[in-house]
Amino acid sequence: MTFMKPQAKRILWVDDEIELLRPHVLFLQARGYHVDAISNGDDALALLRDNTYDLVLLDEQMPGRPGLAVLESLRRSDLHARVVMVTKSEEDKTMREAIGRRVDDYLVKPTSPRQVLSVVTRILEGSSIRQQQVAQDFAARFSRLSMKREEASTAEEFAAIYAELIDWHIRLEQGGEFGLMESVRELLTELRRDFGEWIIQVYPHWMREDVPRPDLSVDIVKKYVIPRLGTDPVFFVVLDCMRLDQWRVINPLLTPYFDVEESYHYSIRPTATPYARNAIFSGQFPDQIARSHPAWWNQSDDEGSLNSFEDELLIAQLKRLTGRNVPVHYDKIFSDRDGDQVRARVNAALKTPSSVIALVFNFVDLMTHGRSESPILMEVAKDEAALRDLTRSWFERSTAYQVLRGAASAGHRVVLTTDHGSILCQRPTTVFARKDTTANLRYKFGQDLRAENASHAFATNNQLDLRFPQGRLGTNYVIALEDFFFVYPTKLREYQQRYRNSFLHGGISPEEMIVPVACLTPR
Repeated sequence: MTFMKPQAKRILWVDDEIELLRPHVLFLQARGYHVDAISNGDDALALLRDNTYDLVLLDEQMPGRPGLAVLESLRRSDLHARVVMVTKSEEDKTMREAIGRRVDDYLVKPTSPRQVLSVVTRILEGSSIRQQQVAQDFAARFSRLSMKREEASTAEEFAAIYAELIDWHIRLEQGGEFGLMESVRELLTELRRDFGEWIIQVYPHWMREDVPRPDLSVDIVKKYVIPRLGTDPVFFVVLDCMRLDQWRVINPLLTPYFDVEESYHYSIRPTATPYARNAIFSGQFPDQIARSHPAWWNQSDDEGSLNSFEDELLIAQLKRLTGRNVPVHYDKIFSDRDGDQVRARVNAALKTPSSVIALVFNFVDLMTHGRSESPILMEVAKDEAALRDLTRSWFERSTAYQVLRGAASAGHRVVLTTDHGSILCQRPTTVFARKDTTANLRYKFGQDLRAENASHAFATNNQLDLRFPQGRLGTNYVIALEDFFFVYPTKLREYQQRYRNSFLHGGISPEEMIVPVACLTPR
């Protein structure tokens, strides 16, 4: 087999003193770059019309057509041309004008050959160097990651290995190392299996509080919001159904405005909005909510009815924890079309001292649910990496981002979290149930209910294992493990075709249960 030698990267260097820069040109050529040297802007534009260059080194001060004029002409024909401006001027005005016209870098004469090489290497070779480095780093870390996964036995250890694996997934994806991403996916698959077995053992003890437990949904307001109450309003923001990896890709958008202190909590089971989000706003488990508000609780598992009282639950929790009436502004946002009204309501609420501005943004959850029903959305968000990209794209243009930037500029602190995550479900598993069984694909409650394969689900008939109120006699609770989703034997093929490769929630997996909570302090 004959391998073609990679073609040298082509550089055009435009400078009226190009002969004085001959040592620099030779230095670049000796390192494998093809360099064409030209002494004026008009000849440079003629060359650019007939040839393709990977990078243009452009002198800013030249007789005839100056460098900025050459750049302007070049940008009209090629918006994406990579350009480094070279100038004798150290004035801020010149630098700002060049940057404003989107040069990739800026060098001030006199420059050494090594300085020029450094800039050229960063621009032309940076991505491949980073790709090689992330591959080397992951290869060196792989055996230790495998060992950490095998040794994980506490909430902290499972959270740490899960967080590191998703960070590697993001880094490898950004570095184009798609082959190594498969190794991360394999480790995540093994982690899900171990995590499910561990949760089956420890979660009932967490509910009975007879062993130490991590922060759960019920602890968020007490641990993170209450300590930040003062004379200034505090924002409490919930992005519904946000995985830890989705948070990690939107976090960099917030760091210019906030110092970000990241932590995590475990979503209660079922990892679904009617249970986990009510637990956050109330600080109570489902059985406690049912005792306090029996008229609110029912067995319908309907999100619309079960999540209609979040503002009242939060007000009651704040009073219980502080002993006083804390003013609360609560808003649930389903669409960014109402962004102006949301911001107006928030600005009005900020006039009340010592208040909590509680905002729930439902876009990520709506996107996750809608993906199963939309072939177009299914294609756009076809895997975890694509879901992250779509989440970041939404967030950059969202009312949530605008509100958060406004909070930062006004000096308000923010607690940002989510109620649960989601998991890309690949494997159907059969469940036998009566017609009155709840409809969720990752958990089922009902009588005469059982999973065909017991290893695919957590099952109990004791409501105390979930801190649920007493159900009807003979009620069973079945929650899917790993990436399984429940199908009925009578609709097996229909459910498999419709929901395979869907992002679902309600079950037991690190993606659904280990979720972020971040404290944002304005810079």
